[in-house]
Amino acid sequence: MEDHVMIIFVVPFVFSLVFLLWKKLVEKWRGQACYILDYQCYKPSDDRKLDTQFCGNLVMRNETLGLPEYKFLLKAIVSSGIGEETYGPRNILAGHENTPTLKDSLIEVDEFFYDTLDKLFARSNVSPKDIDILVVNISMFATSPSLTARIVNRYKMRQDIQVFNLSGMGCSASLISIDLVRNIFRVRMKRLAIVVTSESIGPNWYSGNAKSMILANCLFRSGGCAILLSNNPRLKHKAMFELKCLVRTHLGSSDEAYECCMQKEDELERPGFHLSKNLPKAATRAFVENLRELGPKILPLPELIRYVLVSNLRRYMTYGSSKQSGGVGTSVNFKTAVDHFCLHTGGKAVIEGVGKSLGLAEEDIEPARMTLHRFGNTSASSLWYVLGYMEAKKRLKKGDRILMISFGAGFKCNSCHWVVLRDLDDPNVWKDCIASYPRSNLSNPFMEKYSWINEADPNTGTDELIKKMKSQFLNEH
Repeated sequence: MEDHVMIIFVVPFVFSLVFLLWKKLVEKWRGQACYILDYQCYKPSDDRKLDTQFCGNLVMRNETLGLPEYKFLLKAIVSSGIGEETYGPRNILAGHENTPTLKDSLIEVDEFFYDTLDKLFARSNVSPKDIDILVVNISMFATSPSLTARIVNRYKMRQDIQVFNLSGMGCSASLISIDLVRNIFRVRMKRLAIVVTSESIGPNWYSGNAKSMILANCLFRSGGCAILLSNNPRLKHKAMFELKCLVRTHLGSSDEAYECCMQKEDELERPGFHLSKNLPKAATRAFVENLRELGPKILPLPELIRYVLVSNLRRYMTYGSSKQSGGVGTSVNFKTAVDHFCLHTGGKAVIEGVGKSLGLAEEDIEPARMTLHRFGNTSASSLWYVLGYMEAKKRLKKGDRILMISFGAGFKCNSCHWVVLRDLDDPNVWKDCIASYPRSNLSNPFMEKYSWINEADPNTGTDELIKKMKSQFLNEH
């Protein structure tokens, strides 16, 4: 009788305990998920556009430049792939690039913060008080209280919100922020997080004549993005993307890689951002190392087997005959695991270099090239403008796989693999111009207007060059 009583009470208890443990394990496993519920890119007002004439005037304002620098800048901007509709900060538009103030910097970030976050909260129907985690990454501007505190104060967020303010991470910062959120999601269930990613351009304008530092003035533009994420499985039906894999590579232990892309002062102690000739080499090495780790995580088994067999065959042929060593390719076909490639818009050469390394077709690198032309290099937020282009073109369908690749100072290469959870077709910041893209001709008018610089007498003084530029401007208007 006692045995029967024991069975009646103990067995259900054991089964209940096992069920609860199983349920907890399932919930913990589900908590590993990382979903993007929504994202909002920033589109500055039209009065902040940098057309050819303004850029020419901006160059003329730098009295340290001479004919060699003019020729260098002309070549750089003509080959950059950047169009005439990108945006700049207000202090530069107002002619205060040499004397930026703290107020200028705060105005620049506030305009971006409040525009994107207001739209993100309104569109997602999420209240600021629902946010559990806030990450802000702006590499070259830090203030006290922090920028995260500025957002918390503006939107009156909860007292227990977890905030992280990242700086110095460069153009790869947004994926670093995503990785930070993902790691928190692993130990905190059913959370909502916001990542705010941008760069501070206004206070970091270089006013000297070192070629390695004036190049940054040509490439970087204003922009930013706010991203809403969650690991709550009940919100999966609302989500746009699910993170499947994220790989980070850091070559900071190499002096050559560490020094190729950094904030510094020139010989006359004028601050700016230095891009060295070793940058392509460092980027290539970081890219290769990143792909080496990423490949086994996302590639299907048949492609991995093919790669191993071809690699071994090549080694054998190389050993047997040096003349045949180039006959068999060992490149991995990432298209077996990726439908859309979201590449960092670091410049025309960067996009084409990554595309060539991955064996991509023109249509694969089109989103990055068009984004570079329309919005320029917006640093860490550039990936999200590329993603917006794909969505505006209605190319993102349920089940599609997206690979994001970014590079940043340090030197770093970060990548992540997403799956699209529903068909997407919001025109977002591309709404007013997506119909005119892709464009077959991405040339800008700089060479047409300033080609005479290449033919100018080397003995021509700066004053005379500026006078000719102004004369040309008056004739055109």
